[in-house]
Amino acid sequence: MKKVALFFLVIIIIIVGISYVYLNYKAQFNNAKRENMQFESYYNKELTGAELATLINKAIDNNEINQIQKDSEGKYIDNENNSINIDIKMIDNDKTYNMETLFVGRIDRFVQYYGQIKFKCTNIEYHKSTNKIKYLLFEQITE
Repeated sequence: MKKVALFFLVIIIIIVGISYVYLNYKAQFNNAKRENMQFESYYNKELTGAELATLINKAIDNNEINQIQKDSEGKYIDNENNSINIDIKMIDNDKTYNMETLFVGRIDRFVQYYGQIKFKCTNIEYHKSTNKIKYLLFEQITE
């Protein structure tokens, strides 16, 4: 009788363990999906410089909330989990700027000069371990 009770107890513990792992995985997957939605909706779509400035602010807020470290130049370091980086390629001077350069250089000036200029997201990369967005590239499409 004790062996049967012990057998059922072990089976219940195994089922509870598997259920916990599955539910934890599902919660992380849904969390990544929800966080990605706010950025993925801009892929291959035109947006103004003002909207791009809002996305840069969201990415920086996300990095600050997740306590992403910065390098010696003040750029966020890719941590392979939940960091987000945005680059902006300008056709005016054929240069690519990262979001920190625009943010430190006064995002309000960017909005003043490029607020009505159109940009398009041409590249999205994901973290391998969490499937969260790690990189976005926006290219200027109008002058």
